[in-house]
Amino acid sequence: MKYLVFLLSMFCVLPASVRADQLSDNSLINSLSAELTDRKTSESAIDKIIASSDVRKRVWLEALLDGKMYLQKSDKLMVIANRTGKQYEISDAETNELIGTVKKRTLRKVSINNNLRKKLRSAIAGLALEDADPRARLEAVQRMMLTLEPDQVAALETLQTVEQDSSVQQALELALAIHDLDSTDEIKQLQGLEKIGGNTSDTAVNRLQSLASGDPASAVTVAAAQQLEKTRKRIALYDKAETLFFGLSLGSVLAMAAVGLAISFGVMGVINMAHGEMIMLGAYTTWLIQMMWPAAVEYSLIFAIPAAFMVSFSVGIVIERLVIRHLYGRPLETLLATFGISLILQQAVRTFISPQNVPVANPSWMSGSWVIDPAFTLAYNRLYILFFSIAVFLLLLWILNRTFFGLKVRAVAQNRDMARAMGAASTRIDMYTFGLGAGIAGVAGVALSQLTNVGPNLGQSYIIDSFMVVVFGGVGNLWGTLFAGLSLGVLNKVLEPWAGAVLAKILVLVFIILFIQRYPRGLFPQRGRAAAD
Repeated sequence: MKYLVFLLSMFCVLPASVRADQLSDNSLINSLSAELTDRKTSESAIDKIIASSDVRKRVWLEALLDGKMYLQKSDKLMVIANRTGKQYEISDAETNELIGTVKKRTLRKVSINNNLRKKLRSAIAGLALEDADPRARLEAVQRMMLTLEPDQVAALETLQTVEQDSSVQQALELALAIHDLDSTDEIKQLQGLEKIGGNTSDTAVNRLQSLASGDPASAVTVAAAQQLEKTRKRIALYDKAETLFFGLSLGSVLAMAAVGLAISFGVMGVINMAHGEMIMLGAYTTWLIQMMWPAAVEYSLIFAIPAAFMVSFSVGIVIERLVIRHLYGRPLETLLATFGISLILQQAVRTFISPQNVPVANPSWMSGSWVIDPAFTLAYNRLYILFFSIAVFLLLLWILNRTFFGLKVRAVAQNRDMARAMGAASTRIDMYTFGLGAGIAGVAGVALSQLTNVGPNLGQSYIIDSFMVVVFGGVGNLWGTLFAGLSLGVLNKVLEPWAGAVLAKILVLVFIILFIQRYPRGLFPQRGRAAAD
C-alpha cells in the first residue's frame, strides 16, 4: 500500500508540463515502429521505451520479450498479437483495444536477439520492484538473483531499506549475498557466505556446493564447506519435521475415520465392515454438492459437512433397524452381514453414479502451501484437515461427556443390563449410537475427498486401518483412538522412506499383532463391569 501512496504522491507533485508531456505521448510506441522493426535501431527504440515515463511501457516490454509485438503492414500500427489456431487475435498496443483476428501474413514480427532479451528482463524486473504487490516484488527479486547488474544491485539495496514484507526481505538478502559471492574480493565473498548462512533454498545450496568444491586451501572454500554442512543439517531437521507433519495429518484422518467405529464397536460390540462405505458416502455427498452448486466451490465444504453427516447417519440408522438389531450378541454374523452391505453400497454407487473416480475440487483457501522455509512447507489442505479432525474429536467428546445422551451411551457401554434396569432405552440408544458412528464416518469422508480420489473403493482403503486404530487404542476409548491414530500415522510415515508404502503398512500390522499379544485390551482399555466379562 505504501508503494501505491508513494507513486500517487509523486504524480501529484510533478509539474503540470511533465504530466502533460506524459499524457500527450500517446503515440510513443507507434512513433518507434520503424526503429523497432529495424534490427539496427531496435535496441535504441527499446532504450527509449525503457527511459520513457509511459505507464504502459511494462506491457510493451513484456510483449516484446514474449514475441507478441507486431507491426500491422496495412497501416503501420503496432499491435500485440496472440495466436489462436492459424490466425492471430490482435489489439492496439497503445489503447489495448481489441481489433480483431487476422492472418499472419498481414503482420510483421518485432524480432529481438539474446542481448535485447537480457535487457528486457532486467528492465521488467526493475519495474516490478516498484509494484505494490509483495508477490510481484518477490518474483522480480528472484528473477534478478542470478544475473545482477551494477544498477540492479543499487536498486535492490534501495528497496531493502524500505521493504517491510519478510519474504521479500529474505530474497533481497539472498540476492545481495550471491552478488557478493561472485566478487573477486575474498573479504567480500566471506561476507556473502556469512549472509547466506542458514538459507536452505536451492539457489543458495547450489552456490555453496560450487564454492565448497574449489581450492581446499582457500579460506572461501573452507567457509563455504562449513556453511554447506550447517545448511544440510538444517534441511535434514526440516525433513524430519515435514515427516512428522505428514504423519500427524495422516493420523488425524485415521483417527476421524476410526472414532465412529470405536463408538459402535465399543458400545454395541458390532463389527461393522460397512463403516468404510459410510466414509465413501460422505465423500460422494461432497461431490454431489459441488455438482449442484458449481459456482460455490469456495463454500461447498461448509455445506457438505452437515449434509454428509446426515446422509451417513440416515443410512446407518436404516442398516441398524433392518439388519444389525437382529444380530446383537453374534459378532461373527454381524461381520458377514455388514460385509455384504458394504458390497451392496459399492455396487449401488457404481450403478447410479459411476464406476470411475469422480473429481472433487479443492477450494482456493485450501490450495497451496504455507512456506515456513524453502525446505519446509505445510500443505494448507492437510493443515486444515488436522485442525478439523481435532475439532470433530473434541465435539464428539463433549457430546459423550456433557450431554444426557452421552451419559446413556456410556452407561450402556459399561453395563447394558444395569443401564436398562435404570430406565435407559438401550434399543433406541443402540440405534442412535450406530447412526452417530456412521455420521462421523461421513464427516471423515468430506475430509478425505480433499486428500485422495473419490471412488467406490474409497472406504476399503481405510476400513482395515480403522480397525487397527480401534484395537490398538483400546475398544470404545476415544482418547485411545485419537492417540492410536496419530501414532500409527506418524509410524507409517517414518517407515515409508526406507521401507516403501506397502512394506511400511505390513510392518505396522505386524507391530499391532505383537502389541495385542502382550496387551489384548489395547493401550487404554475400557473400564466397567462389561469390560471384565
